[in-house]
Amino acid sequence: MNSIRLVITLAMLKYIHILVLPFIWLNGCAQNPETMSDKYTNDLINETSPYLLQHAHNPVNWEAWSPEVLERAKKENKLLLISIGYAACHWCHVMEHESFENEEVAQVMNDNFINIKIDREERPDVDHIYMDALQMMTGSGGWPLNIVALPDGRPFWGATYVKKDDWMRILEQLSTLYQKDPKKPEEYAEKLAEGIKAINLVESNTDQQLFSLEQLHTAVKDWSNFFDTSMGGYKRAPKFMMPVNLNFLLHFGTTQKDADILKYVNTTLTKMAWGGLFDHVGGGFSRYSVDAKWHVPHFEKMLYDNGQLVSLYAKAYAVTKNELYKSTVERTIGFVQEELTDKSNGFYSSLDADSLTETGALEEGAYYVWQEEELKSLLGANFKIFKDYFNINSYGHWEHGNYVLIRDSEGEKIAKKHGMGIGELNELINDCLQLLNTERSKRNRPRLDDKILTSWNGLMLKGLVDAYRYLGNEAYLTLALKNANFIHEDLMKEDGGLFHNHKNGKSTINGYLEDYASVIDAFIGLYEVTLDEIWLFRAKALTHYCNENFFDTESQLFFFTSKQDDYIIRRTLEVSDNVVPASNSIMAINLFKLSKFFPDENFEKISLNMLKNIQENFEKNAQNHANWLQLNLFMNKPFYEVALVGEKYREKAKELNSHYLPHTIMAATKKESPLSILQNRAIKDKTLIYVCQHGSCKLPVSDPREALTLLNE
Repeated sequence: MNSIRLVITLAMLKYIHILVLPFIWLNGCAQNPETMSDKYTNDLINETSPYLLQHAHNPVNWEAWSPEVLERAKKENKLLLISIGYAACHWCHVMEHESFENEEVAQVMNDNFINIKIDREERPDVDHIYMDALQMMTGSGGWPLNIVALPDGRPFWGATYVKKDDWMRILEQLSTLYQKDPKKPEEYAEKLAEGIKAINLVESNTDQQLFSLEQLHTAVKDWSNFFDTSMGGYKRAPKFMMPVNLNFLLHFGTTQKDADILKYVNTTLTKMAWGGLFDHVGGGFSRYSVDAKWHVPHFEKMLYDNGQLVSLYAKAYAVTKNELYKSTVERTIGFVQEELTDKSNGFYSSLDADSLTETGALEEGAYYVWQEEELKSLLGANFKIFKDYFNINSYGHWEHGNYVLIRDSEGEKIAKKHGMGIGELNELINDCLQLLNTERSKRNRPRLDDKILTSWNGLMLKGLVDAYRYLGNEAYLTLALKNANFIHEDLMKEDGGLFHNHKNGKSTINGYLEDYASVIDAFIGLYEVTLDEIWLFRAKALTHYCNENFFDTESQLFFFTSKQDDYIIRRTLEVSDNVVPASNSIMAINLFKLSKFFPDENFEKISLNMLKNIQENFEKNAQNHANWLQLNLFMNKPFYEVALVGEKYREKAKELNSHYLPHTIMAATKKESPLSILQNRAIKDKTLIYVCQHGSCKLPVSDPREALTLLNE
């Protein structure tokens, strides 16, 4: 990995432009299941994060990030060495084994630095700052993210993975520099801090015109030049799934009747579900593929990916009725239930990529790959068909005789080749996969990161809501309600806010904007499918909490951290959509939707101002603003409020909900409701459907099919 230059000029700072692209998510995989003896124990032993606990017996005197540690650093005038990673991060654990478990390295670190270990998933606020610093210094980023900073937290050196000897040499040089000529790192740190502040500034442009539908079409057309229309995704490797982008493109292609965009979306969804990226044996998606055909994944499985992909594939199923998409939803939820669900009904964070082989060696993907002879022995007479179906050949080979299962053709083609019906083929393949799943369960399992993050639980909850909405499986609604009640009962603070983390009944970190945004989004969706107003009013209450504690009147956006919490260098404004939508873009859509339920609130104006202040980025960088573009589409095209009132409101709402209607919100009641959209609409012995815009409604209809016609005019 690149080490970081020690000099950066003011001119460089002035012109640096940070484009947050998926490549910064590359350097991460698994937790090393090997343990050291307990010869050493440091302060991390008091933490709950599995990533931090793994380092609790390093000889390095690690401490967790806290204001108290920074204050001590200032008093002692000692440099900070800040190392950031996460439990599923492969190179984090390589560096731990090579350097942080080494007594000689530890002595250099302990003698010269106050050493801070951070789980980036627990402290994304700190990670934002130092990732921006690293990208400014090197032009790239990743984890492990290693930073050397002044005692006040301002960085002046950083790198990702560094080999042991280089690590020791660099640390000794930096320590000597600070002791002999402290002005140099101080001057550099000051310039870098100015740049860190500057790249996150958002100017207020609320007087300008809204980005037009014509401009939106142009932005999508320019964006499409990067599409891989053959294999899906972008014309590059590695390939990230980017569900936020595909979600917008599905919406755009459907409502704008753009056949090319829809073809691209369906190609991408099909190739991802066919690829080795999807675990055909146990269900669920890995984080990205290292190649251009979605074949060999970086085998870690993250809750945030799988939650978003459940939503995406459920919506795509509603549009296409493609059974592959339905199966992908079902098997992904099955994986989450089996592997990532806590007894409290919260969802865990991730599974590692690495696991132990039979010989005790730690290997990436060891749990997931297959040898041809092993498959022949297990599958017997069915192997020949299985081989064709999942490419146990040069196309499916990875390395060292290992195969990653991947499809490249429709099942009908395989069935025809082997003279059988598609139903018979599907039954045979399912039997084979169940057998392999049983056999695989005997292997050493990947490690589990069992911390519960509020924001990621919100994403998974939304996925379950959408799965129930479009597939109609009551079990998904049951699971969604259990998780929603867990969030409300276990992740809420006494002041009405949210915690960010939870483990073993303990929550320690105040919630970030991402926590509120994803939970509000999920609660709005939960109201639309249950029609239980408690979820809508809980979403509203959390929104008011955000307005009071996160809103920045200058930028008309929301800070990532609450005004109650400390920060280093700046309060971040997260605006770029990446593998997870930006917390501000989710919040802007939440406000827009809530304005339809609560028109007397100021929600729509705030949402519009947020959009206008970000839209100057759309033409040059559409792919990193997909969620914002969806909001723009809401505002540029008719957006409908559907109100149902009467005895049969539930069954008619469920029928309407099963259709893909991205430009619609749903409200319904039997008779009375405090929601203005539902008031004074009850008529005895009738269940009527009102299709409205901005509170102005067309003549009511009783048949959902008639309502669908009005919604698709």
